[in-house]
Amino acid sequence: MVAYRLMHPLDNCAWHALRGPQRRFAEGDGVAVRFDPEVSVFAALPDVPTPAAWEALRELVRPGQLAVLFRDAVVAPPDWRELFRLPTLQMVAPRSVSVRDDRIAALTTADVDEMCGLADRARPGPFSRRTIELGGYLGIREGGALVAMAGERLRIEGHAEVSAVSTDEAYRGRGLAGALVRAVVATISARDEIPFLHVVEENVAAIRLYEQLGFSTRRAVVAVGLLAPE
Repeated sequence: MVAYRLMHPLDNCAWHALRGPQRRFAEGDGVAVRFDPEVSVFAALPDVPTPAAWEALRELVRPGQLAVLFRDAVVAPPDWRELFRLPTLQMVAPRSVSVRDDRIAALTTADVDEMCGLADRARPGPFSRRTIELGGYLGIREGGALVAMAGERLRIEGHAEVSAVSTDEAYRGRGLAGALVRAVVATISARDEIPFLHVVEENVAAIRLYEQLGFSTRRAVVAVGLLAPE
C-alpha cells in the first residue's frame, strides 16, 4: 500500500469540504465521498486512503465510470486506469477589504444559462448548472451580456476557494478578471476566511495575474481522472 503523510486540510480540500462546510452536497459514506455530480465533478478519499476506501470509491462512482480526485498526490491501485492528470498550483492570498466597483453585480440562478455559456467559451475548469450553489458568484456585463465572472467553489474550515474566473475572449486585457477576483477575495475576507485558488501549472498568464493580486503559491496539487475497475 502506498504511504501517505498526514495532511493539512488544504492538501486534500475536496475531502475536507465534503466532510465539513459542504457536506450537504456529499454522496457516499465515511471512507469515500463525492459531490452531487450536478454540482461538481470531484470525488474524495481520506487523507490516508486504505484499500477499503478505494473499494468504496469504486462502488460509489460505479465500475467502469470516472472518478476525479483533487489532492496533493494521487497514486491509485493498479486496477484503476488513469485517463488524465493535471498538475496544478494551489495559491493563497491575504485577506483584503472590498473596493466599490459599479461594474460588478451578483449572479443568481436566473443567470445560469449565460454562466454555463461563458464557462464553455472561457474554459476555467469544471462548471455545471448547479455549481452556483457552492458559493456567491459575481459578474460583469457589457451591452447586457455576461462577459466575465468569478465565484467560490470549495470551502473548508477557515478557507474558501476562488473559482470559475472567466472572461470572454473579446473582453480580455481590460482588467475584468482582476476586478472580479479582488471582489470575491474581499467577500471571503469579510467572513474572516482565507482565500485560495487553483490554477493549472501551464497557465502562466493566469499565475502572473494572481501573483499581481497578492496570491502566492502554497504547494503543487494534482487533478486526476481515474476509471474505476469493472
